[in-house]
Amino acid sequence: MRRALAVAADTPAADVPVGAVVYGPAAAGYPELATATNRRETDADPTAHAEVLALRAAAGRHGDAWRLGDCTLVVTLEPCAMCAGAAVGARIGRIVYGAPEPRTGACGSVFDVPRESPLHGCEVRSGVLAQECAALLGDFFRGRRADPSYGER
Repeated sequence: MRRALAVAADTPAADVPVGAVVYGPAAAGYPELATATNRRETDADPTAHAEVLALRAAAGRHGDAWRLGDCTLVVTLEPCAMCAGAAVGARIGRIVYGAPEPRTGACGSVFDVPRESPLHGCEVRSGVLAQECAALLGDFFRGRRADPSYGER
């Protein structure tokens, strides 16, 4: 999770700071396959969440096409329904996340996509360095609220 936090620190200024890392199989020593930050605002792409971008990049490097069953997705914020669905679609073996997302979280908070999927379930571990992950988000949103132009769009 410390690596995901470091990745999140590089999120473009307009985007919510979320970092995602995909690690390869244990048998290979958990190599880092891909990292990504949120880029939704920067790229004007509603699918450019850190998790989706990291899964795309990892699938390109993994060697079993898009099947990431023996891989782990580590992310600073609980994945939303789209990201949890992408992880299930990629057959990810494990999701580890930091801060819960009580409004849109889909790994146990609002929905539980990975554990309820009839297609492919995966292990989920929550709350890893949750306070540090939440602090990163809190700092971002406090800064946004202090910006007089925030919300003018």
